[in-house]
Formats: sequence, structure tokens, C-alpha cells
Amino acid sequence: MTYRNLEVEIGGRVATLTVSRPDVRNALDGETVAELHRALEEAREARAAVLIVTGKGDQAFVSGADISAIRERRRDDALASINSRLMAAVEAHEAVTIAAVNGYALGGGCELALACDLRLAAENAVFGLPEPGLGIIPGAGGTQRLPRIVGLGRAKEMILTAALWDARKALEAGLVTQVVPRAELMAAARAMAERVLALGPLAVRLAKAAVNASSQMPLAAGLAFESTAQAITFESRDKMEGTSAFLEKRRPRFTGE
Repeated sequence: MTYRNLEVEIGGRVATLTVSRPDVRNALDGETVAELHRALEEAREARAAVLIVTGKGDQAFVSGADISAIRERRRDDALASINSRLMAAVEAHEAVTIAAVNGYALGGGCELALACDLRLAAENAVFGLPEPGLGIIPGAGGTQRLPRIVGLGRAKEMILTAALWDARKALEAGLVTQVVPRAELMAAARAMAERVLALGPLAVRLAKAAVNASSQMPLAAGLAFESTAQAITFESRDKMEGTSAFLEKRRPRFTGE
């Protein structure tokens, strides 16, 4: 596929999606959102097990929508949930998604990082949901995913005061799990991807589904979901390979079956 606003690289079961609009701080517009959906599908068709999302250049990971465009939007635009549907697609993707955050991740950019499974940041990263300063609220999952990740109190601090968090604050709050020098960001993301790839693909996919379900259902239902997912793994070839490899003191050769 060809893209205007993205750079997509797929190889070795890892797909890298780079939002490439550095002149506007990699802002999300309708065309970029549509291309991201296409890239997610391309990664799915390529059977990528890990998907790394980042931004072009040193200034920004992804920034939110153009302010002049927001000024013209009306009620029906919000109800269409265009950006929110993108974040839901990222969250539900079969691959493990890693946000490699370089520079500013504001508004929709912060929400894109929140939708990813794992987040690491360069030392120059800055996170924020500054929408209340424009008279609106975070509308692509920020009010829902941020509290689930950092807790209610810290989420309220970021959103209700329009606070900007640097990489160290984000690490302290649990928004990211690792902070590295800017020059080492993509290497760190790829190293994280390799750790995922070393595991049983079916187990990782089902574990992701179970963890995501934990925030959407009561404990009893979540435990039933977990047991069902475990039952699937118990009948898999990967379970036999993984346990055999452990007992035989060798590296497993998983097939995802």
C-alpha cells in the first residue's frame, strides 16, 4: 500500500507505523486517521505480532487535531467518534502495540499512546490532554483510558488542570514503563518487541484479550473469560512445545497453534 502521511515498514513479524507530518507536529487529520486504519489492516494481513507506533522527527510523537478544524466542528462531528474509533481499533488489534513516544504527545497523540498496550518514552517526551483549555474535553478515550492506567487521582490532575507531564513524571505515574535517550528510543522499542516475540503467540494474543476485558466486565465475568482463554491454550500445540522445551532445557519453537 502507498501512504501520504505514514511510513509503514513490516518485517520479521514486526510492523512499524510512523506518522510522518513533521511540519504540523504529526497532527491527526481525517486523511491520517484513514491511513492508520489501512495500516492496521495491512499489519493484520501480514500477521505482524508486534506493532510499533511512533512519530517522524524529534519534536512530536503525534499531536492532536488542528485547532482551526476543531473550531468548525459541530455536535454530529463529535458523535461520529472518528478518532475514538481509531483508538479502539488500535486497542483491539491482534498484535501487541508499542507506543514509542518521541516529543509531544498531546490530545489525540496522548490518546493514541494510551490505546497502545505498552508505552516507552524518549527523554524529551511530553504528555498532556489540554482540551479543557479549548473549552472541550478529551474525546478519543482520554477520560476513560487514562484513569485505568494511572489511577483516578492522577488522571484528574492531568485533565482537570491541563497539566503537561514530562517523561519522568509519566514514568512515575505509570503512564510509561521506560524512559530512554532519544537516540535509543527505536532500539528500545525493538528490544521490547523481541521480548514479546520470544513468547507463545497464541498465549500473548489471548492474554491481551483477557487483560483488556478486565476493565470492561465484573470480576466474576473476567475470571470466566480468563478460564476460557486458558482452556484454549491448554489444547494448543504451543502449550505442548513450551512445556516440553522447558523440561528439555531448550528454547521453544512456537507456531501460534
